[in-house]
Amino acid sequence: MAAVETAPLRLPARAARALVLAAVFTCAACGLVYELALVALGSYLVGNSVTQASIVLSVMVFAMGLGSLAAKPLQRRPVVAFAAVEGALALVGGLSVLTLYAAFSWLDVYVPVLVLIALAVGALIGAEIPILMTLLQRIRRQDAGSAVADLFAADYVGALVGGLAFPFLLLPHFGHIKGALLVGGVNAVAGIAVVLWLFRGHVGRAARAGLWTGMALVLAVLGATYALADRFEESSRQALYDAPIAFETRTPYQEIVITRSISLTGRPDLRLFLNGDLQFSSVDEYRYHEALVHPAMAGGPRGRVLVLGGGDGLAMREILKYPDVRSATLVELDPEMLHLAKTYKPIADLNGHSFADPRVHLVTADAFSWLRGRADRFDTVVVDMPDPDEVATAKLYSLEFYGLVRRTLAPGGRMVVQSGSPYFAPKSFWSIEKTIAAAGFATTPYHVDVPSFGDWGYVLASPSRPAPALGLDPRVVPGLRYLDDGVLTAARVFGKDVRTRDVQINTLDHPHLVDYEDQEWKDA
Repeated sequence: MAAVETAPLRLPARAARALVLAAVFTCAACGLVYELALVALGSYLVGNSVTQASIVLSVMVFAMGLGSLAAKPLQRRPVVAFAAVEGALALVGGLSVLTLYAAFSWLDVYVPVLVLIALAVGALIGAEIPILMTLLQRIRRQDAGSAVADLFAADYVGALVGGLAFPFLLLPHFGHIKGALLVGGVNAVAGIAVVLWLFRGHVGRAARAGLWTGMALVLAVLGATYALADRFEESSRQALYDAPIAFETRTPYQEIVITRSISLTGRPDLRLFLNGDLQFSSVDEYRYHEALVHPAMAGGPRGRVLVLGGGDGLAMREILKYPDVRSATLVELDPEMLHLAKTYKPIADLNGHSFADPRVHLVTADAFSWLRGRADRFDTVVVDMPDPDEVATAKLYSLEFYGLVRRTLAPGGRMVVQSGSPYFAPKSFWSIEKTIAAAGFATTPYHVDVPSFGDWGYVLASPSRPAPALGLDPRVVPGLRYLDDGVLTAARVFGKDVRTRDVQINTLDHPHLVDYEDQEWKDA
């Protein structure tokens, strides 16, 4: 170990030790925020949060080990080394989200850049611990066990604070890019200024001036980037979409983007995207929603209807065409989506202001949890959920979920589930159908053409046999723009190239749908 320097500290030993541990606490909080920001951004941009978390955490932990080894020679000049490491970490971590966003938007290269950033951030975090150990022992001599205990206690508590600050403070109030930049600034001040001020007598004047200048440059870069972050985010987000963005917001649950343009047919085209995935196009959404709702509403009771998902109000518009519907309950996770469907005029006009109907009851809740606590029964259940491309949504296509739906169905009731594309994702489609059947339903799969999506499929299901027949109530057919008996007859026929039955059912314990979705849409 290097000889202990005798230059005086600016505070008594006890206060100096507390200040260093406070810096450890702050730097640990910043480090965990960087990790969580990388995981969350990957979930927003490419889905499959489990894969994103696995890549980030495994690479960063591996890199932390490399960083700890690389820090051995740095312990000879711990003050300068720690200030340099924290300056680099503040810059790399603070700019990490912006760099990844740019790589995804303009270069279409995400995972390699994610791995490189996770390696860099992890190595710098790993280098902190051995250098901090040396600094603690320079304050006053104490046995290694006590120093390690103090260090890790501050580190773990800081990680707790960072882990809670990210979802409850930084993400909702600052967003991904600004939140990471802000944390980078805090990291720079806590990691450089505190140590340089406290150990000023341990560093030569020239080195001290250089480190202060370096910290100022780091803060200047982060501050300038923060000032331009909104413009950058707007430009990078627009690069992801073909049409001009008319509205965008990020909620605790998802990124919502609405674009407006003129279609090739000359009609206005309003499009809704959730986390980058198209939910509807106003040019042809009526095809999707007519095919989703009306076969389930025909041929059985429909006084009480339940919609799970469908926060845009378009499925509800079709349901309310039946005057004998006494009540229609819609369960949507994101309150902002419900607010948009009611108050954003282009969407409210498109859904016919369906949420203003007195028969409609809106519930803001997770559909899975909400179903577990229900004792009432519904005649028709419409499941209009986003595609199951990550574990959070795959649970809404699980055996357990359909079991909960089955329990809420009244005698003679029917359920319909939007099930993705049997052409682009046949394994996913037939896995959904097989899972519904395994939950005790008799199933009738069908598909129609929705130009914005391509070939799109659904599963109509009944808890009693025989399998439900596809049909329409003749009283509503004149009001439909696309669906009729001929279309439904053809909808039952699947080509030989998409009749994939060698698939697994989807359960909470084995979310096979995530793997199917990831592979099939990647190859589409």
